[in-house]
Amino acid sequence: MTVTEKDTAAAWGSGLLPVYATPAMILFMEMTASKSVEPLLEEGCTTVGVAVDIKHLAATPVGMNVHCESELIKIDGKRLVFKVAVYDEAELAGEGTHERVIIRKDKFMDRVKAKAAAPR
Repeated sequence: MTVTEKDTAAAWGSGLLPVYATPAMILFMEMTASKSVEPLLEEGCTTVGVAVDIKHLAATPVGMNVHCESELIKIDGKRLVFKVAVYDEAELAGEGTHERVIIRKDKFMDRVKAKAAAPR
């Protein structure tokens, strides 16, 4: 993908500078990991992100291309651990681990709806 103004720290509110925002980079990592396993899941299942441990190592300017790599490094029941990295055209921009959990969509949404309907 190409870093645009909407991907900057200034746009995300995570800083003041017009460089690739850490939250945007983390979103890219989560999307890449999620998409990498989605075709392998049972019908009616998906994954949800539950943890990130990321280091943003280098600033990436607007207009530069970035790509993300994810590697599934551990499966512990329904818990999936990924090694993730984002590279810009010059260097490694960020790296770390990301965890996702396999869930049944219907059961998950039933719990969310019950929570929303509960008295506050």
